[in-house]
Parts: sequence; C-alpha cells; structure tokens
Amino acid sequence: MAFLLFAVVAAITPGPSNIMLTAAGANAGIFRGLPCLFGVTTGMGLMMFLVPLGLGSLVLQSPLVLKALHWGGAGFLLWLSWRIAASSHIGATPEGKTVGYLGGALFQWVNPKSWLVCASAAGTFLSAGAGSPIAQSASLGGLFVLAALPSCFVWLAFGAAVQRVLGSGRRLRLFNIVMGALLALSIALIIA
Repeated sequence: MAFLLFAVVAAITPGPSNIMLTAAGANAGIFRGLPCLFGVTTGMGLMMFLVPLGLGSLVLQSPLVLKALHWGGAGFLLWLSWRIAASSHIGATPEGKTVGYLGGALFQWVNPKSWLVCASAAGTFLSAGAGSPIAQSASLGGLFVLAALPSCFVWLAFGAAVQRVLGSGRRLRLFNIVMGALLALSIALIIA
C-alpha cells in the first residue's frame, strides 16, 4: 500500500511526462493521445523494474555515464521544448502524428523525474527479506504501471478539456509556448 501511494503521488505530480501528456491531450484529444499515455506508463514501469534490479546502481556508479545522461537528457528536453513551443500542434511530428507509444516510453530514459522516482523507490521499497530481487523489481514495475495509468490519464484528459477552451489559433499558440517553457524549466532538475 505504501508503494502504491508513492507511485500515485509520483505519477500525478507535475513533471516532463505529464507536460507532454497535457500537450498531447490538448492537440490530439484523449483517443489519439492514448498511445502516448501507454508509452509513458509502460516505459516508466520497465524503468521501475530495471533500475531497482541493478541498472540504476551501474549508472550512478559511473560519473561519466551519469554526466552523459544528464547532458543528453537536458539536450533532448531542450529540443522537445522548442518543438512544442514552435509548433501549432503540441506533441506532433511534421506529418501531424502525436507522440506515440515508443516516443512516450523512450522519453522516460531521459526524463530526470523518472530517474529520481526509480532510484527513490529502489532505496525505499526494496528489502533483503522480501524475496528475490527479480520478484521485487517486477512487483514494483507492475504496480507502478497500475498506479500511473489513472494518474497520468488525468493529465491527458486535462489537456483534452483545455483543447475545447483553446480552440485554435492564437490561444493554442500561447498554450504551446507555455508548455514548451515549462518543459524547458524542468531541465533545472538535471543540471542543478
């Protein structure tokens, strides 16, 4: 129960993924934004499995890998921020498609909040006497997906509701700029 509460709070609080989901909802609606939602939640679930299993400690023990992850993540977030702010449809590719499943899942690996959440969960919820590391990690990953789906859906639905208010044109453009700026501000988590 403690981990489920942790997972809900981690998934529903603002962060880069939820900004992306809000943007997807605002520009594509709920139905077309679902692949992004599923990508974000299962990508984070996989990360929640792998980081406690040992990947996190390998990354955190290598200063060079950690520095590359920080700067690579910062660069990717800046690029994504610019794309969001400059587009007429947030989260859209040049062909007009929204960020899909794979984009949402891969985004977790450069998302600083995802790394912080997984490392915190590993340090807090793994126990030497609670079973095998694989079983514990699988449990954390699966439970996180179950908690994150409804929590992150709130952001997608919020974006879809905002879509009705924004309509198109100037208000949508301003919204895109604000979402891009918020995503860029999240870079402070990486380089701070």
